[in-house]
Amino acid sequence: MQVVKVILIIVDIIVCLALIVLSMIQSKEDEGLSSTITGSSSNNFFEQNKGRTKEGKQKRWTIILGITFAIISIALAVIYPI
Repeated sequence: MQVVKVILIIVDIIVCLALIVLSMIQSKEDEGLSSTITGSSSNNFFEQNKGRTKEGKQKRWTIILGITFAIISIALAVIYPI
């Protein structure tokens, strides 16, 4: 059981560091109030294929790593009860 704890802690640290790095290198997607007033459309070609771009992949991996970090943290909380 001790080996599982050590492995989970190491994986948690790696995921945490990767999540921090991905969050720091992402571009800010703040459209602001002007998009509400002008009614910017999300039906253009770029918005439909955004998941294939570098920014789309970074966003997807950030979400995946965030969920993974949460699951591993919950597992560690179950293994290390207070």
